[in-house]
Order: sequence, then C-alpha cells, then structure tokens
Amino acid sequence: MLIVLGEEHKEHLSFLNDVDADVVREFCKIAVEFLRKGVNPKLYHSATQKLGVSAETVKHGIEGLMYLMTECAKLMISELDFKDSVMVLGFSEDLNDEMLRLYLEHRKEIRAILSEMSMDLPHYHNLEWRLDVQLASRSLRRQTDPSIVMRLHTKDRGKSDVQVLQADPANLLHMANVLEEALGEMKTAHCRRILRNIKT
Repeated sequence: MLIVLGEEHKEHLSFLNDVDADVVREFCKIAVEFLRKGVNPKLYHSATQKLGVSAETVKHGIEGLMYLMTECAKLMISELDFKDSVMVLGFSEDLNDEMLRLYLEHRKEIRAILSEMSMDLPHYHNLEWRLDVQLASRSLRRQTDPSIVMRLHTKDRGKSDVQVLQADPANLLHMANVLEEALGEMKTAHCRRILRNIKT
C-alpha cells in the first residue's frame, strides 16, 4: 500500500534535498520527540539557526516528516512501498535510503506511541469454532446441511464481549476468497501506479 502525498506536503519536505543526511536524521529524531512530548520551540529555534532557514520551513519540514513516518508506521508498509511512496518527492537515492533506514528504525516506537494515543476500540482476543452438520430432519431423512458456528471474543477497555456468528462453508469460503483477492489486488503494479497518481 502506498502513501499518497499532497502537493503541500511535498513542498514542505522538498527542502530536505538541500541538507545533509545528518540533518535529516536529526529531523526524524525531532519528529519522534514531537510525537512523544509535543512541540518543543527550542529545538525549532536551534535548527533554524544551524540551517539558516526560516522557523516556518523547519516547522513544516518536521511536521511533514512526522506525518510521513506516522502514516507509514500505521499501515506497516513494506520497504518497497515506502520507496515507491517517497519517489514522488524527487529525493536522491542516498536520501531515500536514509529515510527508509530511519523509518525501519523508528517504526515500532512510532506504532507504540500511536497505540497509546489512540482510542481503545474493541479488538480481537480469541476465536472458537465448530462444524455442525444436520444429517436428517422429520421432512428430509437424508440430507447434509453443514454450518460453521464461530464465537468471536473481543476486548474493549478491559471488558470482554462475545459475538456468535454462523455461516455455511460455501459463503465462508467465498468471503475468504474475496478478501484474499482484494489484498492481492493492492499489491499489483497497476494499483500502485493508480495510487501514486491520485491527487489528494
């Protein structure tokens, strides 16, 4: 899955082409720090003095990096998808490699920070299932009517909940196939090309 960047976002990150890899590394650290503790004007001020650019440029650059890293970490995109996503920024190969390295290095930490900040929605805890087969009834002595009964356990803010679901094997197989096809379609070159060209 690709991250689609808007024109404004691309513009905010464009000045990274003119700075050293050490500066990009520092900006990534500041972006992660921004997620942890919020805005630190002192860091912006010192970066402004070192680089000789406006405070607004530094602020937009850090916020742009933070957005890029958080969106990529949220979706746990692969190395290839990350490279494809930042390709539109026109960075040099070295800068792309450095940003990829920084993304992989901070991905788990960013996800941990985001999970602490997010609302606690119901999430999967356990799944029990059984296969029921009706072999006969009063009206039909010989029949085979299979069904799969599932008990889905979820947790929400420490409270457990249970949903009971039932489906016949044909429908369950169809749903699984449709979901597999959708996931496979997102990985095709055609879909990547479309996502890369969509304007936000």
